[in-house]
Amino acid sequence: MNDSDRQSRRQAVALAYQEAKGAPRVVAQGYGELAERIVEEARRQGVFVHDAPELVGLLMQLDLDEEIPPRLYQVIAELLVWVREMAGDSGQP
Repeated sequence: MNDSDRQSRRQAVALAYQEAKGAPRVVAQGYGELAERIVEEARRQGVFVHDAPELVGLLMQLDLDEEIPPRLYQVIAELLVWVREMAGDSGQP
């Protein structure tokens, strides 16, 4: 598959963050049907899904279980604040 085929297909990356373990890590990633399944499972589990193609593109360059690099700390921190605000608005923990 060439780069243009991958860019035209849906991409998804799932991050997990545990304060005691350092920076958020990539716990799932995929293209096309796998990306759809990642998003569906996140929604089924009540996890908020944020659609930011530029950020997903950067995160797709990481390996599974890799911590996000320091250059992405600020944007991921802002995303975590957004998730907490969304959880507060919906009554979820």
